Amino acid sequence: MEMEPLHRPSLAWIGLGALGAPMAHNLLQAGHALTVFNRTASSCEPLRASGARVASSPADAAREAEVLLLCVSDDRAAEEVLLGPEGSDDHTPGNETIPPPECRTERTDSSKAAIHGLRPGSLVIDCSTISPGTSRRLGAALAERNIRYLDAPVTGGTEGAKAGTLSVLVGGAPEDLDQATPLLEILGSSITHFGPVGSGQEAKAVNQVLVAGSYAAVAEALQLAERLGLDRQQVVSALKGGAAGSWALEHRSAQMINDHYPLGFKLALHRKDLAIALEAAEAQRLELPVSRLVAAMEDALLADGHGDLDVSVLARWFRS
Repeated sequence: MEMEPLHRPSLAWIGLGALGAPMAHNLLQAGHALTVFNRTASSCEPLRASGARVASSPADAAREAEVLLLCVSDDRAAEEVLLGPEGSDDHTPGNETIPPPECRTERTDSSKAAIHGLRPGSLVIDCSTISPGTSRRLGAALAERNIRYLDAPVTGGTEGAKAGTLSVLVGGAPEDLDQATPLLEILGSSITHFGPVGSGQEAKAVNQVLVAGSYAAVAEALQLAERLGLDRQQVVSALKGGAAGSWALEHRSAQMINDHYPLGFKLALHRKDLAIALEAAEAQRLELPVSRLVAAMEDALLADGHGDLDVSVLARWFRS
């Protein structure tokens, strides 16, 4: 008996940054028809060369898509590409979650927002890291048009995005995740459902607290090793397999030792994410002293113009 061919839903992708571009490429390589949009049009060219259609706007990207995925920089960008500027004017986050200037996006014409192209019954998978409250507002606004929504932020760095081994943290309806799972399995090796819309973002806030502490600890430890006259590479080799081992020690210690910080994840974006975590903790009347200290360190580095470098540039705080 002849088997029916596997259905591959038509996809759209918005946001082709350091994570978004390789994630979109992996979906295209898996055989999905893909339409892409990015505010900086030149970022679309490698995907166009690989067979993707380049859209003129978020609405154009969404028009033929059964599933729309996005990975943009902040709350305002997510609201503007999905709902348009008027969808975000009344919902600007508090001072903690306003992104620094280097993360902010230009305004998008309301009529070009994705909501005007999405069809009833379609699914939005939001891989951006934004506040849980913003995810819930987006989900509610899309639900009014019978459009389903999952918040699905990712962790694993550019290495994981390229290899398709990201950890995907999901909030939303189980039946929507069932539809999304074959796509998310192309992007990540671990998919965890935490509950309703917004809970994926809450889990990502926990992740960013751990990133803050682990990167700062590695930077601090390497500075101590240097002052003691130890060979820092030898220290890393000796310690990474023991109780002090961590992803940051394994993957970012060399950058700190060489004082060279090619982009994995922008410092400015991590500061934005850390603000979300601090705001969430404050709402629970929980103090996060380590995270607040790292936030202050990052603020100093941002003031010195290091916002576009990888988070491991925290090592420069000790040199200054």
